[in-house]
Amino acid sequence: MTIQEPDFTIGIEEEYLLVDLETMDLAVAPDALMEACKADLEGKVSPEFLQCQIEIGSGVCQNIAEARADLQHLRRTVAKHAATHGLAPIAASCHPFADWKQQHHTNKDRYNDLRRDLGGVARRMLICGMHVHVGIEKKDTRIDLMNQLSYFLPHLLAMSTSSPFWQGEDTGLNSYRLTVFDNLPRTGLPPRLDSWGAFERSVDTLVELKLIEDSSKIWWDLRPSSRFPTIESRICDVSPRLETTLSLAAATQCLTRMLWRLWRKNQRWRIYDSFLIAENRWRAQRYGISNGMIDFGQREIVPFDILIEELIAVVAEDAEMLGCMTEIEALRTLLARGTSADQQRKVAAEGREAGKSDSDALCGVVRHLIDEFHADL
Repeated sequence: MTIQEPDFTIGIEEEYLLVDLETMDLAVAPDALMEACKADLEGKVSPEFLQCQIEIGSGVCQNIAEARADLQHLRRTVAKHAATHGLAPIAASCHPFADWKQQHHTNKDRYNDLRRDLGGVARRMLICGMHVHVGIEKKDTRIDLMNQLSYFLPHLLAMSTSSPFWQGEDTGLNSYRLTVFDNLPRTGLPPRLDSWGAFERSVDTLVELKLIEDSSKIWWDLRPSSRFPTIESRICDVSPRLETTLSLAAATQCLTRMLWRLWRKNQRWRIYDSFLIAENRWRAQRYGISNGMIDFGQREIVPFDILIEELIAVVAEDAEMLGCMTEIEALRTLLARGTSADQQRKVAAEGREAGKSDSDALCGVVRHLIDEFHADL
């Protein structure tokens, strides 16, 4: 019997922060800006939890080429309308110096409910992420692939890190975003699930108790989407550069297809305890790509240059089939340039070495992030 291959379509969501072009500080999204974006982007843009945020979502894309065209249009349009208000979007998971206590949430039923339910935790949610959907039609297949794909979540996080600063301080972490996000309930690595039925029963328990409305309030690093026939990776920091976003999306898509190929041959990636994967998650959060990851089979820490080559090799067949080998091989550029977190620290250090104050050096980081946002458009 011929097994029908899933479509492996992709969809990408990104959250941006809006900054004032004079002060480099955060700014509230004017109603006119949101209305102009909505008029041009036909349902692909929306307000986010905080008034200084804006969220975009691509359409259902058959391949990375479609995703590039869609995201370029989305980023260009947001940047164009923001500029008319003296603002610019940045795609970084934390603003380098903004104070969360000065931000206000969007007056929308969903966000009012979140603010009420989450209390003080919600107020600190001055963070942005990037989500990648991969189309898998069969529900039980989604769960099976999720169990295996969890192994690679730390690797994806490490390559995406873009949040080293928080309220003007270098946190020592490459992804401070997760430190904030992990304070919410129902976050972190997904549990190992036996079937779609097991997932539904767990969700139904919380729904019946009126603790959540539906599975959209489950914020694991990887989850079955509540709206689409997809698995949704939520682990990544948002990337300042469009091309980095596309490489990470391609890696997510190719890893999913690689695991499906194993499943088709009655094979699978070894499933490790979440305790061990969480250690790699912490290494990614703390160090990005600078200190390697634990290879649990070899029982040693492997440098990231080797890990990237291994990843490229293991998904090469899938990248060729999906038409994204260029984006997969572009992951090597991270080794030379560093992640966004590395680059932000470098810009700040160069500013201080040039005699700038800490605040001016961090304003320079924001200018760098604005340039990065526009670099691939």
